[in-house]
Amino acid sequence: MHEFEQLLAQDAPSRGTISAFLEKRTFPLVDDGQATFVFHGPADEVHLRHFIFGLPSSQPLRRVKGTDLWHLTIDLPARSRIEYKFERVRGEQREWLMDSLNPHTAHDPYGANSVCHGEGYETPEWSLPDPEARQGTIDNASVHSDEYGAEFAFKLYIPARFRRGRRYPLMIVHDGEDYLRYSSLQAVLDNMIHRLEIPPMIVALIGSQQRLEDYAASVKHGNFLAREMLPALEERFPLMRRPGTRGLMGASFGAVASLATAWRHPGVFGRLLLQSGSFAFADIGHHNRGPVFDPVAKFVNEFREAPGRPAEKIFVSCGMYESLIYENRSLVPLLQSTGMDVRYVEARDGHNWENWRDRLREGLSWLFPGPLWMVYE
Repeated sequence: MHEFEQLLAQDAPSRGTISAFLEKRTFPLVDDGQATFVFHGPADEVHLRHFIFGLPSSQPLRRVKGTDLWHLTIDLPARSRIEYKFERVRGEQREWLMDSLNPHTAHDPYGANSVCHGEGYETPEWSLPDPEARQGTIDNASVHSDEYGAEFAFKLYIPARFRRGRRYPLMIVHDGEDYLRYSSLQAVLDNMIHRLEIPPMIVALIGSQQRLEDYAASVKHGNFLAREMLPALEERFPLMRRPGTRGLMGASFGAVASLATAWRHPGVFGRLLLQSGSFAFADIGHHNRGPVFDPVAKFVNEFREAPGRPAEKIFVSCGMYESLIYENRSLVPLLQSTGMDVRYVEARDGHNWENWRDRLREGLSWLFPGPLWMVYE
């Protein structure tokens, strides 16, 4: 950082000096537990807009006197990962911009963000396509649903070397197409199966047109999964028939839908992978998360009163930088008290698809250990 400090110490550095400095470096500048964000361009104000719970969501950058260079330094622990944009103010106009000095981006259903990596963070190599790993296929499928009174379309991951003569575990993934697009789920499955870290499995990748209704602990949605989709898949594929070979998975509201389904249909799904679950609840008063969370809070409060034993093994993950960290931390001791086998993992990340991607290897291999882990553990 000392070169940047030298630049700041100059009295109105020239455009040429600034351009030469910017061309030689990758931004943000990360060093010694801090990250310095830099914006270059005309503005009346510039703000860092990030998604870190516990910090102000908008922090102002300071202008280097006599220039159009702006900067802000924040603490950033090792192996952190944060997504952000710049908000530029010019007169009455406010606009959110990607960081033009930063090549690292992440995408989600709403667009893209710039990404800052703390010291020691690396994109997991097991999430990248491996030319040696045989690829599974993604097929279109559908199930008629009496619960919904319509045909329910979804996608299916079929592992490489699929054979009718053997039986397979099943995982049903909420927001499955988003997991494919933004969390590299197919590459993760291909790689982990190839490396014998999980067994070959059938993966149903489901979605919903009314997601915030279906995934908010909807009885209808749970009945559809347990009573319609599961039997239909068992008819079409050679699936294992024990609860411990069937899983539900989801992030945010998808985690709520997974837990609610298993709770209302005990003994059906023995494995749950819950990521950054939107487990709103209220011991006293209201949950303060808006009306869309009302049915979620109703379910979570009921679950906390009588958790039962909805599954055999549950993997829970959450980012330290997201507002749901409190709810997820609170849920874990309750899950453990039921006698279920529970693993809980936190990461220095937020509520986003790459956080969820980065936890997939640990979660899937713990819930469905392949031959490699069966031998070495």
